[in-house]
Amino acid sequence: MSEPANPTTPAEPDVPVLRVPADGVPEPITNQAQLNDLVERMRGGSGPLAVDAERASGYRYSQRAYLVQLRRAGVGTALIDPIPLPDLTRLSEAIGAAEWILHAANQDLPCLAELGLHPAALFDTELAGRLLGEERVALGTMVEQHLGVRLEKGHSAADWSTRPLPHDWLVYAALDVELLVDLRAALAAALLDAGKDAWARQEFEAVRLARAPMPRAEPWRRTSGIHKLRNRGQLGTVRALWHARDEYAAQRDVAPGRILPDAAIVEAARAAPQRATDLAALPVFGGPRQRRQLSRWFEAILTARGLADDQLPPVISSDAGDGIPPPARWRDRDPQAAVRLTGCRAVVGELAVAHSVLAQNLLASDVIRRLAWAPPQPVEASSVRLRLAELGARPWQIELTAERLAAALA
Repeated sequence: MSEPANPTTPAEPDVPVLRVPADGVPEPITNQAQLNDLVERMRGGSGPLAVDAERASGYRYSQRAYLVQLRRAGVGTALIDPIPLPDLTRLSEAIGAAEWILHAANQDLPCLAELGLHPAALFDTELAGRLLGEERVALGTMVEQHLGVRLEKGHSAADWSTRPLPHDWLVYAALDVELLVDLRAALAAALLDAGKDAWARQEFEAVRLARAPMPRAEPWRRTSGIHKLRNRGQLGTVRALWHARDEYAAQRDVAPGRILPDAAIVEAARAAPQRATDLAALPVFGGPRQRRQLSRWFEAILTARGLADDQLPPVISSDAGDGIPPPARWRDRDPQAAVRLTGCRAVVGELAVAHSVLAQNLLASDVIRRLAWAPPQPVEASSVRLRLAELGARPWQIELTAERLAAALA
């Protein structure tokens, strides 16, 4: 089907809506011959590379990419299906030292790395907006604010593992990279005008080089609704059901919440069913899908019930893996640390307002937490600078915050 001749139509006065890419929507690249052609064209491209990836979060267990979108001057837009093409290393080599432009790069870089795609330089449009003090940093919002164009959106939460991909999904995917180069130019100029271009370069490089976070020591404690449980036996049941669900979800490559909702795990822990029929009587477990796996879930409950007291999890855990309790408990555990934390947060908040940057981007909350719990000794600006650097703060952040934080810690 041919695309409309004019891809923009007015939605409101002076606010055009971009409904389809200017060059049309390319068919996804699905075989090696097509990929080889793209590699050669990419070698002849120029300027930065707009990049995006679509996952199937909420549908699949894995966080792999199910579509990769690229756009570059001299190449145009390319959509790649990484299911039949899981190794894109040669494409990364053809891109070379060109700067990559992504929106919320930390979300997409891990799945791109799995395909052999690694940027040599990075510009993150979402992060640029945060450094400029913008609170609404969705791609569509930023395109409208900085470029005066509204993107036709609507499939961000789709199941991108679907095959074949519907045409309107491909339109959405292509639009995600259509204006990234233009948005980058506008944001780069704004950062320069605000005197924040050096900040941005440091932040972009930190994102590009960031290591994958360490797995949580007790990921099951993030089960939604677990705060309703008050004894160790119930927590043991949640832990057992969580791991049983996770193992089954990984086997089937289905998002755990689609296998068994968190609410069902918590309800089973509260009800403490004595027989499989008691478990089946609970509303969430009564459907055909859950009945087929009823023995799996009840076996997990029996395993938890058979644990000795010293094998059951404690009611309270920091879940941080660093021995630091949740800040809400600091006033009971260490009142002085709680005072330090309040003072440090106030300093960062004040500086964030003064420099028109979001507080979480001025200094990460985890850095503040660690600094306040165990300040360097002696507490002075030089020691705080060193400690901030150890915790991963960038030079611009240290320069802005170290002296004020030292005063708050003292």
